[in-house]
Amino acid sequence: MTDSSAPLPGLFIAFEGGDGAGKSTQAALLTQALSDAGRTVVRTREPGGTPVGEKLRSLVLEHGQGEIDAKTEALIFAAARAAHAVQVISPAIARGEIVISDRYADSSIAYQGAGRGLGTEAILQLNDWATSGLWPDLTVLLDVTPADGRERRTAGDAAEDRMESEPDDFHATIRTAFLALAAAHPERYLVLPARDAIAELAQAIEQQVHTLLAAPGNGTERSSTPQGVGSA
Repeated sequence: MTDSSAPLPGLFIAFEGGDGAGKSTQAALLTQALSDAGRTVVRTREPGGTPVGEKLRSLVLEHGQGEIDAKTEALIFAAARAAHAVQVISPAIARGEIVISDRYADSSIAYQGAGRGLGTEAILQLNDWATSGLWPDLTVLLDVTPADGRERRTAGDAAEDRMESEPDDFHATIRTAFLALAAAHPERYLVLPARDAIAELAQAIEQQVHTLLAAPGNGTERSSTPQGVGSA
């Protein structure tokens, strides 16, 4: 018989994928479903999630901030993530809450490591250090083609930010890097086609999360550093 007074285990879920994949939509739907089920959920985003993170977000994503070279860009993202991990994510997990983040370190591995050519292993190590080895229990990858992503991002009067406005070749490299990460770490990834219906995606994600929550000892090995992402 389960002890109803025992603290519920915390969980860390990240949504990843190219720009326009629908991460924010699915993060919101999962947050609502888990909240309706009685769980305390912290929904957050990267870069951001903290006061300093939000300032760094505007610096690195808004146009007109001056030249930002690849290494500076990687360090800005890592600095925002360091604050996010220590100030928001780790404390929430310790309280037994579920953290749902729109992007995390895999974005830097894909965007700066592969897209900017800094090397995926170098960016992995930088972010492992910045977060003190904090990695998600589940990463939901919404796989989107560059063409579909741009069509979604520019629908209506929407304007692309600094990263979104990169050419399709850049976004193709990002997509390849995300898929390589998922192939290297299938135990923590759920890969879904972003083109699927919103309701179907939400159902698949919710089912995976409930399976993870029901597993004994979930989250006990989240501090292990991912390996084998390549050196693109």
